[in-house]
Amino acid sequence: MLFVPLAAVVWALMHACGVHATIAGVVMGLLMRTRPQGAERVSPSHRAEEVLRPFSAGIALPLFALMSAGVSLAGAGGFVTSAITWNVLAGLLVGKVVGIFGGTWLTSRLTSAHLNPLLGWADIAGIAVLGGIGFTVSLPIAELSSTSQAHLTDAKGAILLASTTAALLAALLLGRRSRHHQRLARQAAQQATTRTPVCSRQPSSSPRWSYAAP
Repeated sequence: MLFVPLAAVVWALMHACGVHATIAGVVMGLLMRTRPQGAERVSPSHRAEEVLRPFSAGIALPLFALMSAGVSLAGAGGFVTSAITWNVLAGLLVGKVVGIFGGTWLTSRLTSAHLNPLLGWADIAGIAVLGGIGFTVSLPIAELSSTSQAHLTDAKGAILLASTTAALLAALLLGRRSRHHQRLARQAAQQATTRTPVCSRQPSSSPRWSYAAP
């Protein structure tokens, strides 16, 4: 609870000095402890993420997208042929996938880090596609970098189109991977329940119990 008034003060100071107030969230994230101590079940950062996730994902992000977009349909005839449109689409739908997936692959090959045995590269691909949902940062960047209203409209429209496309594709990929992992979990549970105990005696030793599948 001590972080709540501190977060409000940091947000107010960031806003007052002209820095984008979302940086306050980054600052607070860096200040929070990420490891549990003593009798704690989870760390404060993990606990805060669990509490704030429904609010941020269900209310804050959709409202932010709608309020920040401000896309005007007037004069949108050149949207499809605009170079800005295709550059933004390529950056979010292709660049994010190459960056996330390629960075993970290179890290696992060039360093001592390795992929979790419970995950496959298809899971990483789905997460990489999900990274194409970039309106939370892309929209403010578009507003700061655009030199004309026409360019800003094309950029915002492309950001919303890319985010929607990435969300749909990621839902398909990750939904399929989720069903795959659920199927593997059911198979492992069935194999565990069908195992029968077998007692084997060896000379001059106590009984040793082992489990063998029928």
